[in-house]
Amino acid sequence: MRTNFDFTPYRRSTVGFDRLFNLLEASAREEDGYPPFDILKEGEDSYRITLALAGFAPADVEVVAQQNLLTVSGRWADDDGKGEYLHRGIAARAFERRFQLADFMEAGNATFENGLLSIELRRVVPEAMKPRRIEIGGSASQAHRLTEAKEPASEAA
Repeated sequence: MRTNFDFTPYRRSTVGFDRLFNLLEASAREEDGYPPFDILKEGEDSYRITLALAGFAPADVEVVAQQNLLTVSGRWADDDGKGEYLHRGIAARAFERRFQLADFMEAGNATFENGLLSIELRRVVPEAMKPRRIEIGGSASQAHRLTEAKEPASEAA
């Protein structure tokens, strides 16, 4: 059972967190658990999303990566008319599953094996955004001020 959480008090006392609150509220509204999926952290900056897509063929599934959003959608191919179903327990419905991605996340290879769709994700931080060490050196103006401060004292002696 899900309960709705009210983010209004937090929205009033924070600035710049609108996107975070919108994501939290959207995930709370998502009721459908189809298709089931796993998210695996494989390393410091690499992840894998695996979706269970029983009955789907690779041609029935589409994976689209946009900025901060990965969308996986599928549509079952029409029946070939070979027979009449007496019971249909395998979900044969269209789906669309969206994954919000953090900044600098990129989708890599997608593989489809044994009814499981696996999508590799990795964080690629641009060189300009990575922390860099800045060397500290003395400036010429500081050395000049130190020399000026010493000169008057030496003339008085």
